[in-house]
Amino acid sequence: MEKVGKKNKSSFKMIYLLEILAVGLLLVFFFPFVMVIINSAKSGTEVVLAPLSMPTDWGAFVRNVREILTRPNIDYFQSFSNSIIITFSSLLTIGVFSAMSAWVLVRTKTKYSFAIFMFFLAGMVIPFQVVMLPLVRLFQDLKNLTGIPFRDTFHGVILAYMGFGAPLSVFLFHGFIKSIPIDIEEAAIIDGCTKPQVFFKIVLPVLKPIFVTLLVLNGMWIWNDYLLPVLVIGLGGATKTLPLAVANLAGFYDKEWGLILTSVLMAAAPVLILFLFAQKHIIKGMTSGAVK
Repeated sequence: MEKVGKKNKSSFKMIYLLEILAVGLLLVFFFPFVMVIINSAKSGTEVVLAPLSMPTDWGAFVRNVREILTRPNIDYFQSFSNSIIITFSSLLTIGVFSAMSAWVLVRTKTKYSFAIFMFFLAGMVIPFQVVMLPLVRLFQDLKNLTGIPFRDTFHGVILAYMGFGAPLSVFLFHGFIKSIPIDIEEAAIIDGCTKPQVFFKIVLPVLKPIFVTLLVLNGMWIWNDYLLPVLVIGLGGATKTLPLAVANLAGFYDKEWGLILTSVLMAAAPVLILFLFAQKHIIKGMTSGAVK
């Protein structure tokens, strides 16, 4: 009994230590977000002189928002709509085409299907910085070959996101689809369904948990991404996204930190709201295909 009591005490101590560690990590990771909120209600001078102090006038946040919405070099509403179009279209193409690819690769048991799957996995380990310049040259070559511009266009950005988002999506869909019994698909084929009908009416609804997970993960990446849009679109492009619009506030000689932090908070708000409502689906989708 004494040994059991000692084990219980040691386990409780370990739990307390883990809770303290978790609270400490929460404070560390939450600190930058708190700093953004605090400094978004300051002028640029106040941010530089007293970044850790509380704002003297919270009304400065409203003035910063008004300034951002009326700045012609930001064009917030146009940039916001561009981000919505690019993010929604990219998520739709990545999700549907990746699910179709993974389904075919799982149900087709050949050495070629395995090689293609490994090819997709290879895309996960190649850093984006390695293909930055080849991507720009590829788009230029495609324009010369087809006459269709791919720089500073919606279809060019969406095509790039589909290429970089497909490897992880195919990998997760592949693991999830392996846990789906093939009997339900065979039953649908016996009932007269074609291959497209089997996928869209039988398989795709079953993929909802992992589909939502990928929507959230890829959505946060695409919405907040800066490097790929600045290569494909450019800071002054007609289809510039919110991160590019925020970058226009940082000049070579002057950086308006109050407006920058306010615009960062405004741009991050939709993604934070999406994450809060969909976070339970992320864990569910990531673990659903773990056990076959």
